[in-house]
Amino acid sequence: MSEFRIHHDVNELLSLLHVRGGDGAEVYIDLLQKNRTPYVTTTVSAHSAKVKIAEYSKTPEDFLRKYDELKSKNVRNLDPLVYLLSKLTEDKETLLCLQQNAKERSEMSANATSTSSTNFTIPPTSTKMSMQELEELRKKLGNVTASSSVQQSAEVTRKMLRDRHNKKNPMQPNPVFPNWVYERPALIGDFITGTSAVVDPTVAIGTMPLAAQEQALVEDLLYVLIGVDGRDITAQPVLGRQSRSFIVDPTLDMSIKELVHRILPVAASYSTITRFTEEKSSFEYGQVNHALTAAMRTLMKEYLILITQLEHLHRQGTLSLQKLWFYIQPTMRTMEILASIATSVDKGDCMGGSTLSLLHDRTFNYTGDSQAQELCLYLTKAASVPYFEILEKWIYRGIIKDPYSEFMVEEHELQKEKIQEDYNDKYWDQRYTIVQHRIPSFLQKMADKILSTGKYLNVVRECGRDVTCPDAKEVLYTLKERAYVEQIEKAYNYASKVLLDFLMEEKELVTRLRSIKHYFLMDKGDFFVHFMDLTEEELKKPVDDIIPPRLEALLELALRMSTANTDPFKDDLKIDLMPHDVITQLLRVLAIETKQEKAIINADPTDVSLSGLEAFSFDYIVKWPLSLIINRKALTRYQMLFRHMFYCKHVERLLCNVWISNKSAKQYSLHSAKWFAAAFALRQRMLNFVQNIQYYMMFEVMEPTWHIMENNLKSASNIDDVLCHHTSFLDNCLKDCMLTNPELLKIFSKLMSVCVMFTNCMQRFTQSMRVDSEMSRLTLEHGTMEGPPTQSERTDEAEKKRLTSKYLAEHADALQADSGFEGTISKFDSNFSTLLLDLLDKLSMYSTNDCEHSMINIIYRYVLIYFAEALVSKCLKSAVSSQPKPPLNYQ
Repeated sequence: MSEFRIHHDVNELLSLLHVRGGDGAEVYIDLLQKNRTPYVTTTVSAHSAKVKIAEYSKTPEDFLRKYDELKSKNVRNLDPLVYLLSKLTEDKETLLCLQQNAKERSEMSANATSTSSTNFTIPPTSTKMSMQELEELRKKLGNVTASSSVQQSAEVTRKMLRDRHNKKNPMQPNPVFPNWVYERPALIGDFITGTSAVVDPTVAIGTMPLAAQEQALVEDLLYVLIGVDGRDITAQPVLGRQSRSFIVDPTLDMSIKELVHRILPVAASYSTITRFTEEKSSFEYGQVNHALTAAMRTLMKEYLILITQLEHLHRQGTLSLQKLWFYIQPTMRTMEILASIATSVDKGDCMGGSTLSLLHDRTFNYTGDSQAQELCLYLTKAASVPYFEILEKWIYRGIIKDPYSEFMVEEHELQKEKIQEDYNDKYWDQRYTIVQHRIPSFLQKMADKILSTGKYLNVVRECGRDVTCPDAKEVLYTLKERAYVEQIEKAYNYASKVLLDFLMEEKELVTRLRSIKHYFLMDKGDFFVHFMDLTEEELKKPVDDIIPPRLEALLELALRMSTANTDPFKDDLKIDLMPHDVITQLLRVLAIETKQEKAIINADPTDVSLSGLEAFSFDYIVKWPLSLIINRKALTRYQMLFRHMFYCKHVERLLCNVWISNKSAKQYSLHSAKWFAAAFALRQRMLNFVQNIQYYMMFEVMEPTWHIMENNLKSASNIDDVLCHHTSFLDNCLKDCMLTNPELLKIFSKLMSVCVMFTNCMQRFTQSMRVDSEMSRLTLEHGTMEGPPTQSERTDEAEKKRLTSKYLAEHADALQADSGFEGTISKFDSNFSTLLLDLLDKLSMYSTNDCEHSMINIIYRYVLIYFAEALVSKCLKSAVSSQPKPPLNYQ
């Protein structure tokens, strides 16, 4: 059972039990996933569980009757459910809770119905009917309703099945029998209950001698055994799916009547089998049922031959009632089994795989009764032939030819081209799916391999290559499952090898993944230096002002100028400008199926337009069939990792630019330069933080995880393993890079924002100091070695003064007093230290609680750097200050 199925079932159970509040479904889902064990149904365990529930039940007869009814309908998972209920009977606390819940629900439903109930009264009748008149009226109504309702329900069922088939296969309409086949009941071979037989009222059989009664009853029985009403034995109308019953003349001698009642079940079975074979042989009920009815008709021929021989003996006057009973006894068991199978298939509305499951279970359950088991084995083999033909085409060629929707694998119309367009497209999971109730019970264990085998071959076929399994052999049903299990295993191994070799060798899957790693995981350092240098000015613009073709041209130039030029797939790399920044995108993804989802999705978009750096991402063109592995969902994960690292690289470049611009402070006086001591230390701490987080992500998360995936791909035996390893690689990278935890993500985002704000502030301060120095220089009246300044030099100097004064007027807020500057730096230092300590605290908590050992490396690295930076900061402040001051409190 998949995680999504467990999630759905738990939520449904909580809804049915009206459970509100508490820890929610997630806690129960985790417990189920950690503690679940496979349950293997056996006859002994199911029987003991049934007995235990019957002992605890107040009405054991009703329970056993309901169990037998569901068992006759071949209900799936009935025995595991009974086993679960038997376990619940042992848990007193759970039983008490369920009883209380049932009581509350019944009270709620009673209150609801009492408000909307309506009282009906039956009007009194003025006349009374005699019992004889009432019985005659009942018979007439029974004849009319039985014949009309059965015919109408069968017609409605056929029409529904026909419409479903035509909707699924509009180009191949379902063939239909002509109407006269259904409108002429005499063609069916069963009793005609709409007419009444002509009976001579003057002669009652009870008045005749015993020998004459016996001869008359033998003749009646021979007619009744082939579906024709006799003179003294008549068939009752069948209501719904009930078994046929008969009315025997009450004046008949008791000894003869007793023997007649022993023989009549054979006639009832014959009626059941005949109705079943006539109804289920229609095209609408599928090929399996058609094959089953054909096998039953073959067996019925022997029965009809026996009746013909008995008629011949009767004409010769040598067939007595005792002889008839003697000759008919060997056939009774066969007819009983056939009628029982027909009734079960009819009650369970079985088709295709469910019919085969029922036949297989019957065959298995008749172990010890060789005659009954041989009979069921014959029927199962005959019915399985069309199903196994569909199976052979699927596992040997990857083709489904299932016109009547009987096969366990169902095909859905999905376009493989949409894999690169739609994030939610699940082509690999939804193009072909398993339909549980169509799986024969003897193929239940192999269902997943059957699905995968055909899917693998189908992918290769859709790439234009015809494939046929070299080990293809006819699959035949047998009680020894190993025979066809071996065939399925061989087909699965061949299909796995064909598709894996096709993707790995011909389509170069690993080389493609390495190409994606170069760009999305920033594996090519020189390429990114060239690219960020070329696009720095363009990406500073608002996203609406950026011209994508210009970025594409710069990307092409960076690819040609770096070592990425050797990549054969570099032309598949494209530019993508996203509508959200990476933090917003990640938070929206993490909010899916949570309480915050609606609030985040419906939140008003921010008025601040994104810059090119915030919206920038790479995209990659992947064609079929590689798009099965590198689908839109995988590319989105790659994009999240890239945007996160790209923004870290951008912040690192900003801090490095601050370092370059701060070098100009060396030419200023010591009194001015000491203002920057704390800023220098803080800038270095921020730079160390950003560089170390990049080092951690690239060399302690992505590289080791990539090598693990690469080794796993070498040992992968099928495409599902490849999908699993690739998805696991991306999920582990996202988790270890702190992108799947909203709390860590928000703290990290704030740290990056503080770094960006600090760099902007330092750039303004540095620019202000340059302007101040320039003003001081321009206000001095000076000359040169060649003499006093000329008139043109004075004019240029006056123009510089004017422009400088204008700049100062526009940036007056940037020029602050000594105390204001020092206070701003101290505030940045305090915010950065608080957020960093908060991040380390959260990392320590998650690494301990969730056993995320990789995050401990960040803690060790940051703690060492943190105290080293505090020591350096203290030394710097002592060097530039005449009176040493105590360092900032980092605790």
